[in-house]
Amino acid sequence: MQALSFRNEGTARSFRDRRIPMTTFIERYIDGSIDVSGDLHELLRERADWVNYRFTWDQARFLITKFVPSLLVHSKAADRSFVVDHYDRGNDFFEAFLGDSMVYTSARFGTVDESLEAAQERKIRDVGEKLQLEAGDRLLDIGCGWGTLVANLAEQFRVDATGVTLSKNQTELASERIRARHLEDRARVLTLDYRDIPGPAYDKISCLEMAEHVGVKNFQKFLRQVGGLLDDAGLFFLQIVGLRRPPELGIVRNDRGGYWDASDFTWAMFMSKYIFPGADASLPLSFVAAQFEKAGFEIRSVENINVHYGMTIHRWYQNWMRNREKVIAGYGERWYRLWHLFLAWSVFTGVEGRGDCLQIVAHKSRRAFDRSRFVRSRKRPAAA
Repeated sequence: MQALSFRNEGTARSFRDRRIPMTTFIERYIDGSIDVSGDLHELLRERADWVNYRFTWDQARFLITKFVPSLLVHSKAADRSFVVDHYDRGNDFFEAFLGDSMVYTSARFGTVDESLEAAQERKIRDVGEKLQLEAGDRLLDIGCGWGTLVANLAEQFRVDATGVTLSKNQTELASERIRARHLEDRARVLTLDYRDIPGPAYDKISCLEMAEHVGVKNFQKFLRQVGGLLDDAGLFFLQIVGLRRPPELGIVRNDRGGYWDASDFTWAMFMSKYIFPGADASLPLSFVAAQFEKAGFEIRSVENINVHYGMTIHRWYQNWMRNREKVIAGYGERWYRLWHLFLAWSVFTGVEGRGDCLQIVAHKSRRAFDRSRFVRSRKRPAAA
């Protein structure tokens, strides 16, 4: 049985017989004023019964003073500050929920009870197959994290793989792992802004759940830069998470989750304020597809793996709870509570269909491009 308890009697009186504004619950849970007995994830599953999503002055203030300015800027300095604040917190912080694989993107599960590590290996192998990697290919992974994909693909497909990240902590651990696997001759990770990646052209380029961070303002420039780095015969793999498109008449309330509603907006503001500031390009497929075409790409395939995204985050949530004492000892209870809420709530983005996790394969729109390669080497995709 899941239930709320209030450490402050005034707060308890205020919400004893009323729904709690979700923004109030977020703040009070993070600072410890509200406790949850039982499973927070299960409590949030029934959130429609005990919260409301009334727009608050705190949200208005955040939109005006933080969200809109970051939407308009997205300079190198601003993006670097976002990354350092998030990813350079400490590798042990992330290992507490990511596990040994240290992969911070959606996995792909073969069965509902498959381990997280096996599902991440499956996803990475699928990326290599969708990119049609061949021995000797020059692969670029933009936003490579701790380099697991770079190292695995270099080893499995014998490609020359380069990863780039803004996080020094990620570069250091990735380089250590590459050396431990004796892959220094064909795998490397560089601390580099994606806007500073040098040529020449790469045969294959991958980017998994990093493009959300380039911002709406820079999304077209980002895709054009990828096009400039990609060989004319090359392939580009993009994995990107985004919310669903609202209906034409705007945001509506829909308890069945068919369209955007106020809960989606509140979740997006929470993510932008506390978890991924500056990651404002979590947008619908319609936007992403139009941007691809405008940048001169031809989309070859699109697959929505949002159910795998939800399952991945649920595994992270379970890992996080198992490491509760270790996290609190190293980072304090507030950081534990914040990530506990983030992971518990984010599961529903995938499993309730409130968002997408898209895998897109594209190439340059050239008449001379050999499209028959997708017939000759086509593999039956695993069921999502």
